[in-house]
Amino acid sequence: MTRLQTGDAAPAFDTVDENGQNVSLQDFLGRRIVLYFYPKDNTSGCTTQACGFRDAYSDVEGKNAVVLGVSPDSSSSHARFKEKHSLPFPLLVDADHSIAEAYGVWGEKSMYGKKYMGIIRSQFVIDEQGVVLDAQYKVSPKVSPKKALDAL
Repeated sequence: MTRLQTGDAAPAFDTVDENGQNVSLQDFLGRRIVLYFYPKDNTSGCTTQACGFRDAYSDVEGKNAVVLGVSPDSSSSHARFKEKHSLPFPLLVDADHSIAEAYGVWGEKSMYGKKYMGIIRSQFVIDEQGVVLDAQYKVSPKVSPKKALDAL
């Protein structure tokens, strides 16, 4: 698994959001992007992280930035999660985990001694030209929004 570093070009992607609308990294060039990867909609850590970004969203927008959440969940699951928690930002579908792999966040995890492959909670701050300003792997759901704001 190759990890991105500050100064690397952010890998391009094309996917759909919670409404089934096409979304690509190119759509956001000219603005800063907080791209965060989370394992699953409506789980405790993922909800904590998403609501933290929701609560900090006006500060993020004040820095000419947008937040994009990414997980393997479906558009319909994302739509329910977004509505339930009043999330003001797009949630992107990565069903085949190709985006996660490109960003180096798809890897081996362990729960109750059982090993499996999944999303490693991570976030990236990307500048207006698509260059990684900050890369955080295995970030805590609680501190994730603050770290992203600090990097912006």
